[in-house]
Amino acid sequence: MKKLIFFITAAGIFLHTTAGAAASDSAIHWGFQRAKNEQPPDAGQELNRLLEKYDAVYLGSRDKKDIYLTFDNGYENGYTEKILDVLKKEKVPAVFFVTGHYLLSAPDLVKRMAKEGHTIGNHSWSHPDFTATSDEKIREELRKVKEETARLTGQKEMIYLRPPRGIFSERTLKVAKEEGYIHVFWSLAYVDWHRDRQRGWRYAYDSIMKQIHPGAVILLHSVSKDNADALEKVIRDLKQRGYTFQSLDALLMEKHFDRGIIY
Repeated sequence: MKKLIFFITAAGIFLHTTAGAAASDSAIHWGFQRAKNEQPPDAGQELNRLLEKYDAVYLGSRDKKDIYLTFDNGYENGYTEKILDVLKKEKVPAVFFVTGHYLLSAPDLVKRMAKEGHTIGNHSWSHPDFTATSDEKIREELRKVKEETARLTGQKEMIYLRPPRGIFSERTLKVAKEEGYIHVFWSLAYVDWHRDRQRGWRYAYDSIMKQIHPGAVILLHSVSKDNADALEKVIRDLKQRGYTFQSLDALLMEKHFDRGIIY
């Protein structure tokens, strides 16, 4: 399988690290300063260089009103079916990052994701902190998700990885790249994963729309009722504002043609 190398542009991200990003096994907790006025803030050269070195992505072109929709699926809470219904109705592609628990507990939904043209990404088998996990165990975590996804859906290739808990290091970036994975972070998210802290669809809608920007890689959690209830209006209103929902594959192709590199 060919892998595309792409250029990382600036986004509204900052990092927390225990010993500096240059330390190969220092834990980095992915986070971001929220975008304002449709302008993503700058991640800074140091972090951009680290991510570019390992082909990670968190933002598309800041010059195009393209959006990349992603979901983290650690477990099923009864709302993924509604999310899939909306995506099908609005003809919007998405990447669903699944865990081992999700694959085992919601196989029919995983099959539907693949059948309706969405991409299944790797969110690890047991959702550990990769920076506290050995190289061998990381490879096992990734392999098990890939194999079970292939068994359920026939999707034999899996190249997108979202690190569990958003925690990573240079070492874990390197291990994932060696396994053929592209780290997919995000440039737009909000606290949406607490089942007992749902605040209504309007809160979800406002949280997304206030942060929107060209090239946004949106992270939503499928356990959120608010997200499921707000999604259709979010999609329709963003389309009216001139945004287009694209697949991550399209983003990689764009990066490939920009740099003219393939191996």
